[in-house]
Amino acid sequence: MSTSSKTDSNSIKKFTYYNIVNFPEEKEGKAPTSTIPKSLLQDFLKILGREILKEDEPKLEDIEQELKNLKNEKENKISESQSNEIKSISKQSSIIAELQQLGYIKDSRKWLSKKGFFAVGARLLEDVVRALNMGTIGLHETNSSGNGSLNLDSTKKYELSDDLRLINVPRSLLNAIERRSGSKLPVQLPIEFQTDDLEIYETKKDVSIAIVYCIDLSSTMRYSTMFGDMSRIEAAKKALWSLFLLNQKFFPSDTIYVVGFGALASKVSPYDIPYLKTFESGVGFMHYTNYQAAFRLAKKILRNETTVNKKIVLITDGHPSACFIDTEQERSKIISERPYSQFYVPDDESVNSVKEKQDLSLDTKSGKLVYLCYRYRQVDQYIGEKTILEAKKCHKSGIDIDTIMVSEEVSLLSYVNELEKYVKGKSYYINPTEIDKILITDYLNDKKSILRPK
Repeated sequence: MSTSSKTDSNSIKKFTYYNIVNFPEEKEGKAPTSTIPKSLLQDFLKILGREILKEDEPKLEDIEQELKNLKNEKENKISESQSNEIKSISKQSSIIAELQQLGYIKDSRKWLSKKGFFAVGARLLEDVVRALNMGTIGLHETNSSGNGSLNLDSTKKYELSDDLRLINVPRSLLNAIERRSGSKLPVQLPIEFQTDDLEIYETKKDVSIAIVYCIDLSSTMRYSTMFGDMSRIEAAKKALWSLFLLNQKFFPSDTIYVVGFGALASKVSPYDIPYLKTFESGVGFMHYTNYQAAFRLAKKILRNETTVNKKIVLITDGHPSACFIDTEQERSKIISERPYSQFYVPDDESVNSVKEKQDLSLDTKSGKLVYLCYRYRQVDQYIGEKTILEAKKCHKSGIDIDTIMVSEEVSLLSYVNELEKYVKGKSYYINPTEIDKILITDYLNDKKSILRPK
């Protein structure tokens, strides 16, 4: 297990090269002609992304005003000819109406269209890539392709089964010259190559992987942090959205799932990531934190995956405060030791209410009775043991578990470190604003294995 709060700034910078491909929505037909200049459109999309990530559902009329403010600000900073181009926007209609006509927005409760989801998500991903390029890992697109998705600076001797497109020409040429010089043969052009002269760039091979990202939706995730304006849930949603876009664009052979959890868990469509909301405290019992519910549902999802590489990544800001009670014997034992214990039986009314308000289909098959116990800065012993037991079951079935902690609580670090000992996973205790870089770096690093000569 390793615990990390940030990437090592002293490590050597690596560059990852990916084949250039388009997002699914970019392939579909001819897009409507836009009167919005491209640079301004990109700024509009960033505003849409920032607003849709907010915990409080934004109103389109409020976003309209923000877009207009940006347009006016741009007009004041550019030349008259460019200003006239921008002024032509929204003469006949609002900016929101223009974006709707272009297919980015739809008239629905979930107002971002699929095209808008990919376009806005791409802007978020660009921000993460830009930050990574300034750090220890850089990402660059390329038209070249080889056996793997990552071309390394190191080389190896060419073998008959290797891809000739990966030949290191300067190094191979130097080998041919050195061979002739060593044999006291004159160096003449054109230089004749022998197989032993050839060297090719080593690559890292794509490893197919299935990952379930379990995002904590308990009430404390709506809190802002001391590190920035975004709340924990907003930072987590931005990270997952970017990661899903990275997966769709560069690693479509991988499978990414999302699970949201409080006292119970629910599978979440990746396209619904922007709309995720936390559970309110004082309204039912869903605002508790049940790691076990997340693990059980994730394990069910991964059971149908054929790849051998399976992983759960838990994103949380608090220690577990709920678990399932599977037998009447367990319940009786808890009551005998703690007479005032609180239990929750998921009823149809509560389940339907969550479905209506948050569009989450809660998994009630993984457990019928939930034991609830929140202790300030400590984990209830019974809940802690049941959670670790569930994590062990996941590990035994070949599923790795990593944990991302977006909290300033040291007590959470202590419990997660204890849990990770049993599943041999990684735990990150991080500044919430860094979660997007941590998730993407972790995803890229875990996917690759260097091809070495046999």
